[in-house]
Amino acid sequence: MDQALLEKDPHFAKGCAFCHRGNEEAKEKDAAHKGLVKRPSDDLGLCGRCHGDIARRYGASLHYTTGGLRHGVSPRFSAAEKKIFDEKVFPKACNSCHASCGDCHVKSPIIGGVNLGLIRGHAFVRKDEGKTCALCHGGRVYPEFTGEYGGSPDVHYQKGMICLDCHKQNELHGDGAAALSRHDVKGGPACIGCHPAGGGKSDKSRAAHATHGGKLSCASCHSGAPYRNCYDCHLGAGATAKPGFILGRNPRNTNEVTTLRVIPTVRDTFRNAGIAMESYDALPNYWPSAPHNIKKRTERTRSCEVCHTDRKDFLTEQTLIKDGSKANRGLVHTPRKLENQEEKR
Repeated sequence: MDQALLEKDPHFAKGCAFCHRGNEEAKEKDAAHKGLVKRPSDDLGLCGRCHGDIARRYGASLHYTTGGLRHGVSPRFSAAEKKIFDEKVFPKACNSCHASCGDCHVKSPIIGGVNLGLIRGHAFVRKDEGKTCALCHGGRVYPEFTGEYGGSPDVHYQKGMICLDCHKQNELHGDGAAALSRHDVKGGPACIGCHPAGGGKSDKSRAAHATHGGKLSCASCHSGAPYRNCYDCHLGAGATAKPGFILGRNPRNTNEVTTLRVIPTVRDTFRNAGIAMESYDALPNYWPSAPHNIKKRTERTRSCEVCHTDRKDFLTEQTLIKDGSKANRGLVHTPRKLENQEEKR
């Protein structure tokens, strides 16, 4: 290990054994490593000795509990099925995505049994999203953001912004309250934080935003390319993915039209665990999503007819997932036809 790092980083002031245990006095490797703790930050109490407030808040955060994965599917279960899920499925599958302090600040998280090793030679780093955020969120969000998936980098990425420019510490570490999903976390990013309503540079832009305000999410018009959707997930076998662009009613607010992403939970996803999902139809197979491939100008910002004449990419009864949830029908939205040329401008 770099001697200069040992001398300047306060995390090493009390020696390796302060975090990793073992025996610092031993001369032989086996003896020195007896009782060694490979992932000391899995115990938040350890980090909490110095970072008490952060550790307390983080213990209830979604990054640590992965509670969003549990609550996102549990309404489909009966009481008996929920017990099976909590005991047999969640700890072995969903909760394996849990992130410790060290996964973000010391060593890249393990994904599928593989990681990138130490982020910066065992230095404790504040942020390095390419080796942390990118691994856990590398299936969909991060490659969409960089343009690796979909071929259209997000305009914010092109301008040099990183994950933490929008996703602040309070969102990542939590505020101490247990949230059911990311939508319940306070302080999440909002486009109007940087782009206030009514701030368009042209009359056309201001009119378009005024007309659709409160009715349409920003991503509905400004998502620049198809994004990854996952289908047909089965416990132990995973899911299949393909690109798509889907518009429909927001299941969290049916007065709003937004970009939707397919939720791959099918009727027999947990069959191998003895879970039939007796209330499968309680939730839809589509969930609101903000694709990280935003562009200022897209085909929808250039022409009203893409939505109001062609009705491109909107959910219809014919395009709903086969044998999907009955709740899907409530997300179908048909844009009204434009009545005159003035509206088309």
